[in-house]
Amino acid sequence: MDQACLIVHGPDQPGIVSAVSALITRNEGNIVSLDQYSDDANGGAFFQRVVFHRPNLTAAFDDISADLTETITPLGLEWNLTDRSVPKRMAILASTSDHCLLELLWRHRRGELNVTIPMVISNHTNTADDVRSFGIPFFHVPSQGPDKSAAEAEIVRLLAGNVDFVVLARYMQILSDDFINDVGVPVINIHHSFLPAFIGAGPYKKAKERGVKLIGATSHYVTKDLDEGPIIEQDVARVTHAHSAGDLQARGAYVERAVLSRAVEWHADDRVIRHGNHTIVF
Repeated sequence: MDQACLIVHGPDQPGIVSAVSALITRNEGNIVSLDQYSDDANGGAFFQRVVFHRPNLTAAFDDISADLTETITPLGLEWNLTDRSVPKRMAILASTSDHCLLELLWRHRRGELNVTIPMVISNHTNTADDVRSFGIPFFHVPSQGPDKSAAEAEIVRLLAGNVDFVVLARYMQILSDDFINDVGVPVINIHHSFLPAFIGAGPYKKAKERGVKLIGATSHYVTKDLDEGPIIEQDVARVTHAHSAGDLQARGAYVERAVLSRAVEWHADDRVIRHGNHTIVF
């Protein structure tokens, strides 16, 4: 496509937009889209996403990167430049629930997610045939008992050097701090509620007992603080007193699939910028 995506963020100051635009122009690029946001014009933080076209981008990529280092880095700004023709490599971790997993595989097959899927890893085997029917390698890594270190080490071994980010498609295991450090790439989770409501097992039973009128789902980045990472996307569905806990779970599964798919799509398209414990999504 000869299109690049440039993410710039850091302390807000006059001249950032001008500097970025001039850099793209002198490198023979043409801006296709530009989004920006400042949380405070007086000493706040600045965020920008620029998509630009540059003929023979691959040949010019290193020169553009060098120009960014010389021009943008001295301003105290962080930047990331990607070639949009190169899809990110996404691994999926799953357990027995298949609705989020199959949604991602289906959307990938339809070309709706700009990713490749080098592998699906599960601590159960019930989804193996479905995964392989999509032509995706499936790996079974059992995780039983209180000590998960051996399973986590095997997953890290499978992922090492093969993925750009990981998605937990209802992978029902709590990841250790060591795993999060060792995996070395962003990890996206889907949670079946508005965090931190109804954490733990049986969330829809708890929701039914509380008589909720809205159920929802949250997709967020995984951090060492359980279910408290930066939120990427959320959504809700209305329910009534007449819905059973099973009805709530069915509606919740639909919301989970949609929310996780959008979060994955936005991350893969470099639309999400992490800032502290929240995100800016362009």
